[in-house]
Amino acid sequence: MATFRDFLMRFRPASAPGPTATGVPADRSAELAAELAAPLALLEETESEARTIRERAAEEARRIRREADLRAAQLLSEARDQAVPLRQETAAHTRATAEREAVELLAAGDHMVTALRRRARERVPALVDRVVAQVRHDLRASGTDEEGRPR
Repeated sequence: MATFRDFLMRFRPASAPGPTATGVPADRSAELAAELAAPLALLEETESEARTIRERAAEEARRIRREADLRAAQLLSEARDQAVPLRQETAAHTRATAEREAVELLAAGDHMVTALRRRARERVPALVDRVVAQVRHDLRASGTDEEGRPR
């Protein structure tokens, strides 16, 4: 790592002020390369560490996916196992409800039939009397007796 003195040396003139003196100019690119060598080496270490972290993360992600796939398969298997008894229970409940409703409908139908028969028994004699009276009236109007012979 470059020190503060090295940093300041970059700004030092290549020669003394005044008339040009003969001498070798400073090699700025060599100085810069030497100055950057240590930080670049640290960056290589960091890059290697980042690569290792990414590889570990990818492996951890694969492991988590495998575990999730296994758990999903297990849950699916459990759900399938529970589906059969649940379907049977639901079917039994639906069947019992339908049978209860059928019994209620049959009872209501029986009640209606009984009421209809009772009304019929009550009304038939009066209707028969009305029909007989109408037939007698029609026969008298046509001039025949009750046995259909002319009068």
